[in-house]
Amino acid sequence: MDPRVKKLADVLLNYSVKLKKGQWLKIQGEVATLPLITEVYEQAIKLGANPFVQVIVPEAQEAFLKYATEEQMKFIAPNLKLEVDRIDALVHIWGGTNTRNLSRIDPKRQAKAQQYRRPLSEKLMKRIGNKDLSWVGTLYPTHSSAQDADMSLTDYEDFVYRAGHVHAGDPVKHWKKIEKEQNRLVKILNQIDQLHILSNDTDLKMRVKGRKWINCCGTENFPDGEIFTAPLETSVEGHIRYSFPAVYGGREVEDVRLEFKKGKVIKETAAKNEAFLTSMLNMDKGARFVGEVAIGTNYEIKRFSRNILFDEKIGGTCHLAVGASIPESGGKNKSALHWDMICDLKKDSEITADGKVIYRNGKFTI
Repeated sequence: MDPRVKKLADVLLNYSVKLKKGQWLKIQGEVATLPLITEVYEQAIKLGANPFVQVIVPEAQEAFLKYATEEQMKFIAPNLKLEVDRIDALVHIWGGTNTRNLSRIDPKRQAKAQQYRRPLSEKLMKRIGNKDLSWVGTLYPTHSSAQDADMSLTDYEDFVYRAGHVHAGDPVKHWKKIEKEQNRLVKILNQIDQLHILSNDTDLKMRVKGRKWINCCGTENFPDGEIFTAPLETSVEGHIRYSFPAVYGGREVEDVRLEFKKGKVIKETAAKNEAFLTSMLNMDKGARFVGEVAIGTNYEIKRFSRNILFDEKIGGTCHLAVGASIPESGGKNKSALHWDMICDLKKDSEITADGKVIYRNGKFTI
């Protein structure tokens, strides 16, 4: 086994979720991620925790979305309710054999299924926000993800582990250093009100007063590297053009442009899969509002990979998520959708806060 897998499992349990003896840990992922699932499970047992595994079967997800009746979509199994209420920690491992297995599913059915699962996802997010549940999501490198990124598997493995600094002698030391620097930035940002993003075909204003900026340093996503908050729901004004394709549910939407008025998307266009974009934005009342604004700070991630875990962290970018707010940021927007879209700020770009430039061409200036 690649020794970086063992190292990654150690970081996930001892740094990210800080697993304790006697805690109930859920580990979930597809069959393709079994090497990391097994390593996490073994280390959790040695720590004295009580882990259990849920193996995700993408073909079953596909069958459900194709054939489930309305009543079946509404049904939430009692064991899922119990897990959301009772588990102490969750390690979700992404990675599979086919990243496009849901790309032919009717987007309206996808949206409806997500709506019916919304009470569970909201309860889970609330527990995470209240620090009542520790969770981390990570990725195990597989051929399908490597293909999406236009890399060989070997190169992709290097990309993944370098992004998490797992290749280094002490990755936890690295992330604690990131935490310290981002804490400094968060303290400054928590004092501002008006935020203005200017870039190629992008002129977007919003207010963030009273909202909390969150320091993302490897404790909930791994790899990590971003700071985010939720704008005041009706404050977003202007337009944005996303530099990279927006990927959601196995579909890739290219050259997304959104226009906002009083916080709401009033016009959307895309060069590819525009109908899918519109369908997702019409999912529910909250889907056309911004739930998150964030700045990527991981400069080890230097290229777009078609995987949001990495792409939203690219150093020198910002991203906005339409849909649900993350409760710990103080956001109020509710939706079954949370779709991050990325804008490159490394050239001819700046962010001002209350009229003062705080970020220029991919780097903070404060």
